[in-house]
Amino acid sequence: MSLTLRVLAPDQNVFDGSADEVILPSTTGQLGILPGHISLLTAIDVGVLRVRSNSSWSSIALMGGFAEVDADEVTVLVNNAELGSAIDGNAAEADFQKVSSAVAGMENQPASPEKLKAQQQLNMARARMQASKAAE
Repeated sequence: MSLTLRVLAPDQNVFDGSADEVILPSTTGQLGILPGHISLLTAIDVGVLRVRSNSSWSSIALMGGFAEVDADEVTVLVNNAELGSAIDGNAAEADFQKVSSAVAGMENQPASPEKLKAQQQLNMARARMQASKAAE
């Protein structure tokens, strides 16, 4: 028995295939999905979706959205997504370091829209870097 996984972004179908196991980055923590899982709807955080198929793992960087599990079908609707294997790991790590430095420089500043945006960019850069490393 396996799951059918679909990861859809507004401009592309990122993944459409079968999986033995899916780990979702929900807003309440990591959520593991196996065949026979109960139906659910959950919010997806910025993070890395992991897919196990034929004893190998792959990863997809997700930029927030929703996931629905129903009758061994997992549908993930996100703002943006990238396959880990399609991300340049060196560029992703350099981007993470750059954004991390910017956020560190704002640490003593009061809360502001710019600080919130920088933190969101840091989360996205971290997800891309983690997804690229998981694909190696």
